[in-house]
Amino acid sequence: MTQQSESNWSPRFESALHPAIAIFNASINFDIELIEYDLTGSQAHAKMLAHTGIISPDEGEQLYAGLEQIRQEYRQGKFNPGIDAEDVHFAVERRLIEIVGDVGKKLHTARSRNDQVGTDTRLYLRHQIQEIRQKLREFQQVLLSIAEVNIETLIPGYTHLQRAQPISLAHHLLAYFQMAQRDWERLGDVSKRVNISPLGCGALAGTTFPIDRHYSAKILEFDDVYANSLDGVSDRDFAIEFLAAASLIMVHLSRLAEEVILWASEEFGFVTLKDSCATGSSIMPQKKNPDVPELVRGKTGRVFGHLQGMLVIMKGLPLAYNKDLQEDKEGIFDTVNTVKACLEAMTILLGEGMEFRQKRLAEAVCEDFSNATDVADYLATKGVPFREAYNLVGKVVKTSVSAGKLLKDLTIEEWKQLHPAFEADIYDAIAPRQVVAARNSFGGTGFDQIKSAIASAHHTVSHK
Repeated sequence: MTQQSESNWSPRFESALHPAIAIFNASINFDIELIEYDLTGSQAHAKMLAHTGIISPDEGEQLYAGLEQIRQEYRQGKFNPGIDAEDVHFAVERRLIEIVGDVGKKLHTARSRNDQVGTDTRLYLRHQIQEIRQKLREFQQVLLSIAEVNIETLIPGYTHLQRAQPISLAHHLLAYFQMAQRDWERLGDVSKRVNISPLGCGALAGTTFPIDRHYSAKILEFDDVYANSLDGVSDRDFAIEFLAAASLIMVHLSRLAEEVILWASEEFGFVTLKDSCATGSSIMPQKKNPDVPELVRGKTGRVFGHLQGMLVIMKGLPLAYNKDLQEDKEGIFDTVNTVKACLEAMTILLGEGMEFRQKRLAEAVCEDFSNATDVADYLATKGVPFREAYNLVGKVVKTSVSAGKLLKDLTIEEWKQLHPAFEADIYDAIAPRQVVAARNSFGGTGFDQIKSAIASAHHTVSHK
């Protein structure tokens, strides 16, 4: 028998795993990510065992100290378990026995790897959710800072990727601020269901030992414990919810990334990318490529894939724990790393890596018919039914396009020929700045509304 089979499994097994199967079965190469959380969870378990009298206070202290020594060894790079440990839990237990002797064999009393890994994963995800929420706040802050200095900067607004109406650039950026706020709040909701302890559920049916699950949960700062042991060890709803929330974060980042890519093109020319956030071509020296937003857009797919993968894993699993659940960790770890990296990259890109071309934006809002709705609104204020005004303006646009004119180029005589209600003030009404300023309904792009929205946003990000 190999050391692995001697260390990890009971005498029920008479021969070792096939070497290839041992590698296939092992998770130590990725679940080592959980080691700090495994140590923290094990320390709480040791305290609980001593608290309930299952082990002596001295044994509890030895276990706690031994686990802390392993933590320091890992941080110093001195603890590097290999494939023979199979997973991080066995690796820690084996090293603990080396440090404290037979007392280390008592740590696993009244606990299964099933509730242990569930506890570790929740501790990990609880911590990572808070880090992601902080990065969302930093992303919001940079959006807000750009919005504050661009309240009266105008940009074409689009529907169907067709020029629709001019809007404030600040209004456009604050839309992403609101998306990020929903992401921040959504992760907070997910965290509530992450923060429930399965520790003490055992393999699936609880334990015969007089444990105190609420005691260990309190030590680990869990809000509650699972009320059903079968559910506790087999539940991955919290992981699916996190992956879904992460996918929505990536949706929002990817939408903004796509816009930056368009804005940086020669056809749009709304932004200039700085050298710190762009690359060149290996054969075309004139090119400056928007690699950051393109990578964000591309990495979105892998996060979606992890969500789909987790759903497929769970859809056919009978109760309770199954080895399939080992497959949850790599997707969660990669999603955490991807989301954090993309949030950081987009925050840097917006804050340091690009500039809006003010002259080009000013030109862009003056070279189309995006003020046509305002002509119809103008007539409506003069008593003309809106639908009649809408049809009239449609004819005006058609005629102007044929003549190669914009609405601003029509003479007052031409306006009056279209309808006698037109007066000289039509030119003010269709000027881009007035078009934007006039949309002062709550949540609109009017400058007064934007100032109010920015003040509200400042209050929002000050909330921790």
